[in-house]
Amino acid sequence: FPDVLCPRESTFEFLDDVFSEVAELFPAPYIHIGGDEVSKVRWEQCADCRALMKREALAGYGELHGWFVNRVEAIVNARGKRIIGWDEILDGEVRPSAVVMSWRGMDGGIEAATAGHDVIMTPLEHVYFDFYQSESLDEPMSIHGLTRLSDVYRFQPLPEALTEAQKSRVLGAQANLWTEYVKDEDSAERRVLPRMTAL
Repeated sequence: FPDVLCPRESTFEFLDDVFSEVAELFPAPYIHIGGDEVSKVRWEQCADCRALMKREALAGYGELHGWFVNRVEAIVNARGKRIIGWDEILDGEVRPSAVVMSWRGMDGGIEAATAGHDVIMTPLEHVYFDFYQSESLDEPMSIHGLTRLSDVYRFQPLPEALTEAQKSRVLGAQANLWTEYVKDEDSAERRVLPRMTAL
């Protein structure tokens, strides 16, 4: 969607209120801020964004994305929490304290661990359980994609490309079940099992 939050002070005041409430409600040490699939169309059309980029010496909209993430991280850190963001947050320069979830494949996780980030591996080709499980005609309607049981079994969350020290930055793996096409509990269970057991 093209409509995203504009990096104005009023936006950060709003986010400060939201994350203050979230931090109070949930005791976990992390808050997931998303940060994926951020369209830059509105930012490119925004005079405030252009002025901010000039003032902060940001070379492009990817750097503006990173600047935005760093501002949000400061808000979350002030509540005693760490941020988690999808691998697109690496498009800008984000601090190594941000945890990165690598969903677009393994490369984002490798890049993140190499740069000193903690990582959660969740690549769509292995652990997106909202994808079809097979090419059988009795598969329930799914968004797209194919994640066979064998794809999950083959998943290695610790890439050989990483050193042992970098591998220690991989906190674990996560499967995803997005629910646009999941209508009830039986449908969810059919998608999760037996793939979750394989993971």
